[in-house]
Amino acid sequence: MGAKGMNFSNKAERIEPSVTLAITAKAKEMKANGINVISFSAGEPDFNTPKNIINAAIKAMEDGNTKYTNVNGIISLREAICKKLKEDNNLDYNPSQIVASTGAKQSLANTFLAILNPGDEVIVPNPYWVSYPELIALADGKAVFVKSDESSEYKFTKENLEEVVTEKTKAIVLNTPNNPTGTIYSEDELNIIAEFAKKHDLIIISDEMYEKLVYDGEKHVSIASLSKDAYERTVVINGLSKSYAMTGWRMGYSASSEKIAKLMTNIQSHMTSNVCSITQYAAVEALNGPQDEIQHMIKEFEKRRNYMVSELEKMKNISIINQKVHFIL
Repeated sequence: MGAKGMNFSNKAERIEPSVTLAITAKAKEMKANGINVISFSAGEPDFNTPKNIINAAIKAMEDGNTKYTNVNGIISLREAICKKLKEDNNLDYNPSQIVASTGAKQSLANTFLAILNPGDEVIVPNPYWVSYPELIALADGKAVFVKSDESSEYKFTKENLEEVVTEKTKAIVLNTPNNPTGTIYSEDELNIIAEFAKKHDLIIISDEMYEKLVYDGEKHVSIASLSKDAYERTVVINGLSKSYAMTGWRMGYSASSEKIAKLMTNIQSHMTSNVCSITQYAAVEALNGPQDEIQHMIKEFEKRRNYMVSELEKMKNISIINQKVHFIL
């Protein structure tokens, strides 16, 4: 039978490609053809990875650290992540609760595959990052979107959450600081979500990728730090791509209960195995090393944000929220 007559996976046929990456590829193609185009697509810092991180990767190669590692990551990396979570987020994890993955996107995929059964529903904020519904669909789940608007700064409210929850609801995706809206949830707002999750016995998937890119004196709070119950039902998702200008290094991680971490490790062992060993050693340096260049990058992003907002506010018939986080508008 020829390829034209073959039947392929119905699930795969339903998955939409990443629009963000498609636009990025198109912009690169246009630039290669000499077209002067500004790409408003992938969220990617225009700073290079700090030199100390690059040097750590070089040293890892020279030292022969180019072999397979534990699926969930080298112990020094998982210890560094635990240290970071304690110092930055007031969260106590041990290395067995950490799974290092090939980008936070894989951490999310691992999570959905570990917790969902066919037909389970996952509450997702709207607007949303394009990969959430597709990753949920790959795990045989169903994304249920919460409508929001400018009046609530595009955040969840108790009322709109109660409107969408059903007996099939298994989890809720919380993205703060938020991509793409640039909003950040206060501790009071997070407590409402934590109580909602407790009431309906939901798993909280807390995507905290943009936590360091916060402006105007705002501070990111991890929902897992609010209570013992919130801690036990939350999977924290984070990574180094945005905060350390390491998008191409593909370094993400999750922090969860030991049971979920074990399931995720098992899943990853049959998919990609470990994160690139060189990236792992670079990540240890990123987390434990000097943070000066990172702080400089964040201040520069804030300066650019201020300029863009001031210019957009001069335009008629345009409404804009003065975003507290992120490097896009």
